[in-house]
Amino acid sequence: MSNIKTDNDTDRETGHDRSGHEGAATAPGFRSVGPGLSGRLLLLTIVFVMLAEVLIFVPSIANFRVAWLSDRLAAARTVALVWAAAPDGTISADLTRDLLVSVDAHAVALKTPDSRRLLAIAGKVPDVDVHVDTRSGPPWLTIIEAFETLTSTENRILRVVGPAPMDGGFIEIVLEERPLRTAMFVYSRNILLLSLAISGITATLVYLALMWLIVRPIRRLAGNMTAFRAHPEDASRVIVPSARTDEVGLAEHELAAMQRQLQSTLQSKSRLAALGLAVSKINHDLRNMMASAHLLSDRLSAIDSPEVQRFAPMLIRAIDRAIGFAEATLAYGGAQETPPERQRFALGPLAQEVREAVGLLPGSAIDWVAAIDRGLEVDADPDQLFRVLVNLVRNSLQALEQRAPNDPGRDQVRLAARREGTVVTIEVSDTGPGVPARARAHLFEAFQGSTRRGGAGLGLAISAELVHAHGGDIRLAEGTLGATFRITIPDRTTSLDAARAERAHA
Repeated sequence: MSNIKTDNDTDRETGHDRSGHEGAATAPGFRSVGPGLSGRLLLLTIVFVMLAEVLIFVPSIANFRVAWLSDRLAAARTVALVWAAAPDGTISADLTRDLLVSVDAHAVALKTPDSRRLLAIAGKVPDVDVHVDTRSGPPWLTIIEAFETLTSTENRILRVVGPAPMDGGFIEIVLEERPLRTAMFVYSRNILLLSLAISGITATLVYLALMWLIVRPIRRLAGNMTAFRAHPEDASRVIVPSARTDEVGLAEHELAAMQRQLQSTLQSKSRLAALGLAVSKINHDLRNMMASAHLLSDRLSAIDSPEVQRFAPMLIRAIDRAIGFAEATLAYGGAQETPPERQRFALGPLAQEVREAVGLLPGSAIDWVAAIDRGLEVDADPDQLFRVLVNLVRNSLQALEQRAPNDPGRDQVRLAARREGTVVTIEVSDTGPGVPARARAHLFEAFQGSTRRGGAGLGLAISAELVHAHGGDIRLAEGTLGATFRITIPDRTTSLDAARAERAHA
């Protein structure tokens, strides 16, 4: 794939593709509800990080409670060591008070293999509400006890048991739960603030990483597909794959290949459609021209008089038009007509040629009425305007012939023309049944506007295309007897310099 580039300058944030096309347009019926992919990703990242912090907080608060109680037991062991070092095992009242303050307990007791002794006591010991043994217990039990401490509203009395400094014994303390709860709340607050900070930093980093690696490429793919859907024939809408070698890069390469294949298919179908339309148009107009030549040749073959000198040039001109049109179609690359070669010419003689080309000669069953301003000139391509008028007049003839036998007093084709400033208005009308309502919506569309069995619906489409090439307009006039088609062709705009040059040349 020679057109693949590795630089990736797509503005994915705004939904633009490499060609600058916006991906704002969405498929019909699709409506985005709620936050986008990036917003959902950010929300999920924060939720999962906070969930991870909660899972970390639960065992950490239980460990904090155990550590806080262990610190009090360590202070109680110091009391036991002081007691063991005291002469005769007695401690003064002041030292006892200081030791209890350091432990923050009501009482401290020591159990040895031989005896059990109360080392320090501050007045009357309150009744114990909860027993805590730090020497054993499953982890889940410490978590439950920690949350019981946090949720308790009473100042319970705890009896805490831990290993003694001497082998074979244990030490126990009696203390209030309120200081422990207060310390746990302070710890929880600190953990919460730290968790929020860590969650914010982690969520931001994860969000940016996922945005850069996943969301932005997906947004680019979505924007490109939207832009490509709007104009699939535009080669610049094909996505340019990046240099990524992961699944996103594979998706970009596959999407580019699919778009190129689809574009090639559309171009092939468009060329076939254009070719079919061109061939149909060529066949349609050649059939009209050759029919005109046939009529004239029949007329010439039936007349053995000097009138041949008058009809022979008409036949030659009709055949020359057919030959010239056939030659022009050899280089027909699309369904568009060649640009008109405009010139100013009298419309009256061209109207007479149209009459003779369609066979509306004097004595015909269908009458011909021409109402053209004397000396009227039109700025147009004579051959193309001839084709337009022949198509319209022939359609009128076909509509009138459907109610044969025809009567010249009733069945008429009328061609009128007048100038209004710089615009020439030409009307081709008939006294036939008119255009059915079902055909009016697609009247000037190829293969759509025909109201006659076997008709291709190309005459009006060709006429409209030729008139529009002159900057004019063609439409079906409303409220008229039969069908009336009104053509307006404006004169070419001539610049002041061109006008001066033309006068100087004259």
